[in-house]
Amino acid sequence: MPKPLTLQAEFPTTEGLCPDAYSLAVICPAYASSTGELNAILQYFYHFFNFSRQGYKDFASDLESIAIAEMIHFRLLGETILALGAQPLYCQNPPTAYNFYSAKYVTYSRNLVNMIEDDILGEKRAIAQYNKMLCRLKNEQVKRIISRILEDEKLHLEKLKSILQELKC
Repeated sequence: MPKPLTLQAEFPTTEGLCPDAYSLAVICPAYASSTGELNAILQYFYHFFNFSRQGYKDFASDLESIAIAEMIHFRLLGETILALGAQPLYCQNPPTAYNFYSAKYVTYSRNLVNMIEDDILGEKRAIAQYNKMLCRLKNEQVKRIISRILEDEKLHLEKLKSILQELKC
């Protein structure tokens, strides 16, 4: 299995976090919404399968590495949601059990260039979402978690831009 595409820096811990409804409401959309980590994981694997099948093994491996990094983010956000006082339900706003995640949010492009363009758009949206969260958050420990995830998203965006440039050549 490929190594996740992440920075070498450690991920912050959730140890010592206490229930915090405000922070919970701020970060939940990053978990299992149309712009969340769950969607990113599914989309990157869909694209990985297609790149693999069409013989682009190196690009496929890059996409798998990004998907694995997104899994780490998903786990960390799930642990954070638990620590902040809610169950990590696959919905937009845990602890409410409505507006459940749907795989309809995955972009099912068939063209490889379009797939990478969709992934770039997804990373740009994630970066914007995490930046907005950082402006709203007051809990410094939660801010460190979000900041660390944000740095990986920026790394993913640069890798995807590089893939797109190579594909277009």
